Formats: sequence, C-alpha cells, structure tokens
Amino acid sequence: MKKGSELVFLPLGGVGEIGMNLALYGVGPPHDRKWLMVDCGVTFAEPRWHPGIDLILPDTSFIEEEVQDLVGIVITHAHEDHYGALLDLWPRLKVPVFATQFTAGLLKAKAVENGKLIAPDVTVVKPGETIDLAPFSVELVAVSHSIPEPTALAIRTSHGLIVHTGDWKIDPDPGVGPAISVDRFKELGEEGVLALMCDSTNATRPGRSPSELEVAAGIRAFVETAPHRVAVTAFSSNVARIRAICEAAAACDRHVVVMGRAMRRVIEVATECGFMDGLPRFLSEDDVGHLPRDKVLVLLTGSQGEERAALARIAGDTHPRVALSEGDRVIFSSRTIPGNEKAVNEVMNGLALQGIEVVTDAQGLVHTSGHPRRDELVELYGWLKPKLLIPVHGEPVHLAAHKRLAEANGIANVFLTGNGKMTRLDPGPAAVVDEIEPSMFLMDGRLLRTPEESNVRERRALAFAGVVTAVVTLDERYELDDDPMVVLMGIPARDDGGETFREQLVDEIAGAIESIPRNRRRDRDTVVQAARRAIRSHMSQNWGKKPLCHVFVVNAS
Repeated sequence: MKKGSELVFLPLGGVGEIGMNLALYGVGPPHDRKWLMVDCGVTFAEPRWHPGIDLILPDTSFIEEEVQDLVGIVITHAHEDHYGALLDLWPRLKVPVFATQFTAGLLKAKAVENGKLIAPDVTVVKPGETIDLAPFSVELVAVSHSIPEPTALAIRTSHGLIVHTGDWKIDPDPGVGPAISVDRFKELGEEGVLALMCDSTNATRPGRSPSELEVAAGIRAFVETAPHRVAVTAFSSNVARIRAICEAAAACDRHVVVMGRAMRRVIEVATECGFMDGLPRFLSEDDVGHLPRDKVLVLLTGSQGEERAALARIAGDTHPRVALSEGDRVIFSSRTIPGNEKAVNEVMNGLALQGIEVVTDAQGLVHTSGHPRRDELVELYGWLKPKLLIPVHGEPVHLAAHKRLAEANGIANVFLTGNGKMTRLDPGPAAVVDEIEPSMFLMDGRLLRTPEESNVRERRALAFAGVVTAVVTLDERYELDDDPMVVLMGIPARDDGGETFREQLVDEIAGAIESIPRNRRRDRDTVVQAARRAIRSHMSQNWGKKPLCHVFVVNAS
C-alpha cells in the first residue's frame, strides 16, 4: 500500500435520486489514485424542467480528466438507469467494459439499432467470476432483480472489502436465472465487509417484496378468466415477467402477439441467452385480426403511457393494425414511475371509454418490485455485518429511512453522502474529503450537451411566456422608415378589451425609439434595448408575463 493511500467513494449520480447511477471507487494517495467505475446510467427528463430533452446523463468531466487512471467500467445489470448512458459516454473514456452476457447482448443490440459507430467491445463475465483490475479485484455476485443476470459487486482492495449491491431483492423463485446467492453473501460477511453501498429504493416500505412466482400465478388467474382478448403491458426488460406471461398464455391456449420495438429487442437477446427456451413461437401484430378473440394474448410496450408506444395508440384507437374491443382486458403488469401518472391515466381512460377492462395491481398481484423492502434489508445486514453502511440508489427520503432502519438494527456506522461528494472509506471514520459540483449532460435530439449549451432555461421561458420578434427599420437620418414589424408566438392575440397585442406593440416600440435622441439612435444596442424594455413592460402590465424578445435593427436601403 502506498504511503498516504485512501479508499474513496465518489458517486456522480444515483445518490439523492433514483436513476442516472454512476459510482467511482478510488484507491491511492489523493494525487495518485486509480479509479473503478460502476454503472453508467440515465434518467428520464421531466418536460416541465427540461422541455425537448429526451434523457439526462451524468457529467463525466471529472473522470475524463483522470481517465489515464481509470482501470475499467463494470455494469451491474442492463436497466437504463444503470447502463443507458454507456453508449454515449464511453467514447469520452474508451476503457475496458465488463458485463454479463445478457447485458452485453442488449448493449450490442441497442448500439446497432441506434446506429452507434463507436461502441465498447464488452468483456462478458459470468456471475460468480472475478475480474482483476488492479488495484481492484471485482467479484460478480448473483442477486435477484427484475432483469436477467443482475449482480452485486464484491470489490476487494488493499484497504478492505466493499460490497456494492446494485439493484437487488431476495427472491427464491425469480423465474429466470439463479436466485440470490445467499451463501456467498454470508461468506463475504465472514470475510469481513468494510463498507456496504446498498439500494434504498424501498427502504420506506415494510415487509418483503413478493416473488416473481407469485406474480406469475396472479397474471395467469386474470388470463384464465378473460372472456375475450387479453393484452398485457410490462417493462420490456423483465424477461421473467415476459416468460410468465407467455406461459400463462400457453396454459390458456392463447397465441402470444408481440408489439413494440423494445419488447422485440429484449426477447431476441433473451432467446440468444437461452431464457426463452421451450416457449411457443411468437406472432406479429399482423396476426391479431386472424385469430379468434379468446385465443390471443397481446404482449406490448407502453406501460408508462409513452405517447408513441403501441398501447397509447390502441387506447386512442389510432393503431393502424391492432384494435381492442369492448369486453377485452388489458393488464398493467407494471408500476407507474413517478412523473408518468398523468400519461398512464390518459391511456387507462382511453381504454375505459372503449369498454375495455383495465387491470392493475389494485385488483390483484400482477406486479412486484425488483427492490428490497425493509425486512430484506435487515436480512442482508445480518449476512454481511458491514462496519459501515452508505445508503445509495434513492431520493433523500429513502436514504434517511434506510439510515434509521440500519441504525435500529445494529449497524453502528451509517453515513449519508450525495452526488459529487468524495467520501473517504478508509483509513479512519467515513468523511467527505473533497467535493465536485454535480452536473449532467442532456441528450437533446442527437446532441449531447450541457444544460447551458442546450439553452434549456430559455426553452422553459418560451413555454411559459412565448416570444416576440420585432424588426425596426431606420432610414439614413435614423428615423423610423416604417412601422416596426412584430411577430408574436405563444402569446394571446388580444387583450381583455379585444385589441391586438401586435398593434399595441407596434405603437409601443415606435414610441420608445422616437424618445431616443436621434444622435444616439446610431448605436444599435441602444435601440434594441429600448424596444425590448417597451415590449416587456407593456406585456407585463397588460398580460402579466414577460416574453422573450428578439429585436433586429436594419437600415433602409
């Protein structure tokens, strides 16, 4: 061990929020550290804060400056919030990437689909195997989650053993792949765990998350009792759920029709990995109209109310090839992600207006979380007996609840940290030893930009108060050559008295310019600022909002 060496943890995303997970572990003296990256995920933008933005990615500027000391990237599983930023950020880093077969396969399929010319050549690692990334040794430990081949990481360093759980739950019957490696976690506990970085998503929820086997039984019951067509929407990455739905269809003598690009992509990769063995052949949406109503089950995307997804188009009766009828049943085998409630309700209401029955987990067990509830967290503490616990993967309310739970169950040292805070794990007690300003990248169409480069603040202003564009023409004597030309966008046409704002602004701009001494009108900035002030002041007084203003001054020829 080098003199002055420290073991540090630096999250760039995923702590204090759910999504955009990216964690860095560093070993060495402050100015001579080697770094390991765990996960590289996205979060989905909220239109009210980031209009026009598709995805939010973690800002990797810090590690880009240290990239010569970045030994590799290990991905715990293939959910978007853990691997979704990799294709866009890897070209900035170009270091080795390690993942399980399913994660690697899904990443490759996604790269091809999105036309990515530069993508990482992923080294495939099986759960139970160890990667040597000196000064780190990284063991992949099988856990249960709502996707195939999820892994926790046992990270060994000269300072001690860290367990990074990733997303997990205790599920003895996960449906696809092995169950969580309880014995291995107990062995790690006997070895001695310096620090545990643990999923906090369900730290406020009592009890245990139900098993996928229980959900499979719940779905089958609703399929068995459906008199006509059944459609089931679920997260496309949940292969165990997809398999359970298909098995329920086969048991009820129904053919499975698959709709949605993301669903087909996951099924293709899962088939290559052997997770779909033994299931009947899938049909396409063109087959729906040729099947008896009681012999079809439609498996489709759109559980979050996505506007362009198959389910939203069916709910709006605008799908070109597939329609559901009165008496059909739609099962939402999913939870509504916070922020998507309105969109999901619109889809459900559209279905209800067509006389289609909607089934959610309010009617029966048709969905379960992939994250541990409080009893499962306590059980993990007992297996690992960590000296230090750092709650991650959660908003502040989840992290605080996790801290209280851990302290009430014998964990003496629980440390709350956040994105951008470099936390020393060893030597000495946990402490923040450095801090970087946490930031983000925005996926703006095809462009990856900072918030400032994407002008998101201006877009919010446009959405709130519109824009006024004015063109002022001055003659050779710097008098108005004609009335200013004014164009309004996103602004009411008339005031309460019925007069048009455009005509009012023509007069206001003209008056403002004529009030400027003629010799000062030579300065275009003076004219522009006078016109802007006049526009914004008038609109504020008569509308109550100040629009964005673009003023152009030209000389008459």
